[in-house]
Amino acid sequence: MATSHGLSPGSAWHHRYAKLVAACTVLLIAAGASVTSTNSGLSVPDWPTTYGWNMFTFPLGKMVGGIRYEHTHRLIASTVGFMTIILAVWTWRVESRRWVRWLGVACLGAVILQGVLGGITVLFFLPPAVSIGHAGLAQIFFCLTLTLAVVTSPRWRDPQSPVDDRLLRGLATATTAAVYVQILLGATMRHTNSGLAIPDFPLAFGHLLPPVWNPHVAIHFAHRAGAAIVTALILATAGHLWHHRARRRELIRTVNALVFFVAVQIALGAFVIWSGKDPVINSLHVVNGALVLGTSLVLTLRTWRSAGLEPVGVRVPRPQVNPPLRAEARP
Repeated sequence: MATSHGLSPGSAWHHRYAKLVAACTVLLIAAGASVTSTNSGLSVPDWPTTYGWNMFTFPLGKMVGGIRYEHTHRLIASTVGFMTIILAVWTWRVESRRWVRWLGVACLGAVILQGVLGGITVLFFLPPAVSIGHAGLAQIFFCLTLTLAVVTSPRWRDPQSPVDDRLLRGLATATTAAVYVQILLGATMRHTNSGLAIPDFPLAFGHLLPPVWNPHVAIHFAHRAGAAIVTALILATAGHLWHHRARRRELIRTVNALVFFVAVQIALGAFVIWSGKDPVINSLHVVNGALVLGTSLVLTLRTWRSAGLEPVGVRVPRPQVNPPLRAEARP
């Protein structure tokens, strides 16, 4: 029996669970951000154990200082990993679309690799390349779980009339790609200790361009330049939608949220500088960056789906037009 939204009860609960996993992934990103923001990455020097204890039996009374942030991050990561196993198995059992089943498998593979990278990060004393990869893969895992939540939704299965807008799809896709590159630049800045290489904002050492350059300044300034590019792309996408697709409320709501999140992100970035990298503000900056990426991804997926385009392996039903009736022959 189908629900009022057009999904069977099993599929509806599967969709809700996919949304829950995506939401928990945001919580995991927040926990990871708190570890880096408080410099707690080596507070627990062993892995997968915690000071020789099994991760799940480590005494709560010993979770003090940086151990609290790092061990909490590990517990949340393990929980999300277990939830992802359930999600992958559930997706394989209830989904008729082959590519969606493999998307669930990709989520599981990503979270396993993410756990391994996290362990390597600790065992090799936070090498920047591995730490940046760990941060970048976290965002990919979030995008995979979010995509699974989107494509199992009633709106995806029963889209509105198509929107054939190549410019919109191109803008949305470019925006999502630019946001991800910007997140990688931010991770590079954090893990190379370049966050305060330029200590003022919006100027750089009192100038539009830094008067002095070194690798840290270059990384920091690249992140600022990336923020300007991302903001311009988001405003271009929003302007196009507001002007040409104002009646598509599902797209307008998404792009409005995207504009809001990027405005918050710019403000948080400024306060990171002005506060001297306050741990709470710095962590919020990381989490809100994930929300910018996720919202841009949802918009991109909807623009492609609204165009009647479905990934390979799934046929999109097309309306059948009845041929005109032949005029009866006159006697």
